Amino acid sequence: MIDGNEIIRRGDLRRRWIVRSAVAVLCVIAVATLWISNALLTERFTENTRNRAEVRLALYSGNLMSTLQRASVVPLLLSLDPALIGALNGQDYTSTTQRLISYLDEIGAASLTLLDRDGRVVASTERRTLGANMRQAPYFVQAVRSRDTVFNTTQGDSGSFNFTYSRKVEAQGVLSGVIVVGVDLRQFEQTWAGFSDAVMVTDSEGRIILSTESRWRGLSEQAALQRRSPVGAIQRAIQATTDWTVLPPDAYLGGEAVMSQSTRIPFQGWRMTSFTTYASVRERVNGVLALEIMGFALLLAAVFFLVSRKAMSRITLFQRESMELRKLNTALQREIAGREKAEKNLEVAEQTVAQTSKLAALGEMSAAVSHELNQPLAAMKTYLAGARLLIQRRRVDEALASFHRIDDLIGRMGAITRQLKSYARKGGDAFEPLDFRDCVSSALSLMEPTLKQRSVELARSIPDRPVPILADRIRVEQVIVNLLRNAIDAARQDETPRIELILSAGANAVLTVRDNGTGIADLDRLFEPFYTTKAPGDGTGLGLAISSGIVADLGGRLTARNGREGGAVFDMILPIREIGMQAAE
Repeated sequence: MIDGNEIIRRGDLRRRWIVRSAVAVLCVIAVATLWISNALLTERFTENTRNRAEVRLALYSGNLMSTLQRASVVPLLLSLDPALIGALNGQDYTSTTQRLISYLDEIGAASLTLLDRDGRVVASTERRTLGANMRQAPYFVQAVRSRDTVFNTTQGDSGSFNFTYSRKVEAQGVLSGVIVVGVDLRQFEQTWAGFSDAVMVTDSEGRIILSTESRWRGLSEQAALQRRSPVGAIQRAIQATTDWTVLPPDAYLGGEAVMSQSTRIPFQGWRMTSFTTYASVRERVNGVLALEIMGFALLLAAVFFLVSRKAMSRITLFQRESMELRKLNTALQREIAGREKAEKNLEVAEQTVAQTSKLAALGEMSAAVSHELNQPLAAMKTYLAGARLLIQRRRVDEALASFHRIDDLIGRMGAITRQLKSYARKGGDAFEPLDFRDCVSSALSLMEPTLKQRSVELARSIPDRPVPILADRIRVEQVIVNLLRNAIDAARQDETPRIELILSAGANAVLTVRDNGTGIADLDRLFEPFYTTKAPGDGTGLGLAISSGIVADLGGRLTARNGREGGAVFDMILPIREIGMQAAE
C-alpha cells in the first residue's frame, strides 16, 4: 500500500519533469528563432548596405567625371588666348607666368604650364619648373601630334599620379607651343577617406591611379588586396566586426571579409571599386537579436516566477525561494538595462541611415545642377571669348552686347538653381499664364550658337495664334533646351543633320521635336536616371529624367517614339489654359 508521502514525492517529481520539459522546449524555440532571425536580418541589412554603397559609388564617379569634363575645355580656351599666342610668337614671357597664375583660381585647375615649340617651359604657375625641357614628356609629344586636346596620366617619384590635359597652340596654322593644364584628382581621395569604405580607381590597364590607401597606387587590384597597408579607415572599421559565416564576402582585405562594388567610369576605360565592411550590419542585427533575447528571457523569467510561487507554499523551502526571487529580480534589472542600451543603439543606427539617405539625395541633386548648368556655362565662355576679341579691336558696342547676353545667362543659371529647388519640393508657386510660342522662341535663341556651329538645318512650324498655357516659364524652356540638345547630338551622326520643331494647339498644347538620327534602342529605360545612349563622357543620363519630372509637375507628359522614316520623336504635351483660349477667340 502506497502511503501519502510517496504520493507527494511522485507528484513533486512529475511537476519537476513538466517544468524542465517546458524550459527545454522554450530554449529550443529561442535558439531556433535567434538562428533564423540572424540569417534573415543579416541578408536584409547586407542588401541595404550594398545599395547604399552603390549610391555612394555612383555619386563618386559622377563627381570625378564632372571635374574631368570641366577641365577638358580649359586647354582649348587658353590655346586661343591672344596674350599667350603673342608671347610665344614674340618670345616675351615677362608677364606670362603672372597671367597664368591669375587664371589659376578662376579656372580651378591644379597647375598651368606653357611650353614653346621646342618643349621648354617658358611660363608656369609652378615657378620651380621654369626653363625645364619637357620635349620628351608624353603630354608634349601627343599634343604636338594631335589636333585636339589630349589627356595623360603619369606617375611621379612619390608614387602619386599626375593628370594633365594638353593642347598645341597655333598661329596661322604654325605650331607656336603647347599649353598644359594639370587636374587635381587627389582631392577626391581625401573626400572618400572620410567614410568607412576603401575606394580605388583603375585605368584601362587595371593599374590603380587613385585610392584612399596610398600604398595601392600603381598596383593591380589583386596585388593591392594582398598587400597589408597601414591602419586606415577600412581597417579601423574591420576591427569592430566579427567574421560571419552566413555572409557571402566579395573579397578579403587585411584578412577580413568585405563586400566589393564596381562601376565603369565613362572615361578612357576607367573603373571605380569600393570595399565596404559589415560593421553596420553587425550592429543592426545585434540590436534586433538583443530584443529577441530579452523577450525570451522575460518569458523564461515568468515561468520561473510561477514555479517559484507554487514552491513558496511550502514552509520548509520558503527561505530558499526568497533568495531565488531576489536573484531573479537582479537578473531582470540587468536585462532591462541591456534593453535600454539596445534601444539607444537602434536609435543611433536609425539616425545614421537617415543621414546617409540625405547625402545620397544631395549627391543626385548636385549631379542634376551640374548637368543643367553646362549649356549656359559653355555659351558664357563663347560670349566672353568673343567680347575679348571685340574689345581688342575697339568694337565696344558689340562687346557690351556680349556682356548683356552673359548677364542674361547668369540670370538664367540662377533661375535654374531656384527651379531645381522648386522641383525637389514639388511646388507650383511660380506658375503664370504663358504663350507657348514665346517659350519656344527663347529656347531657340539660347540654342542658336550651337545650331550654327553644328550646321544643323532647323525646320519649324509655329501657329500664328497664341498657344496659352499655365506653367513655369524657366522650367518649360529648360525642357525645350534639353530636347533640342539631345536632338542635335542624335542628328550629328547624319551627313545633313536636320531637326523639325512643330507646335500645335488642340485639346492640349503639343511640341514635337523630331531628328534624323538613328533612333532610340531602348524606349523602356529612356527616362530612367543615369541611362544614356551617348558615347562615354558625352552625357550623364539625367537630362530626360529631369525633363520628364518637370513636365509631370506641370500637369502634362513627355513621350518618346521612333519615327517611321528613322530618327527619334519627342512630344511635350501640356494642358491648354481654358481662360486664355476663350480670350484669344
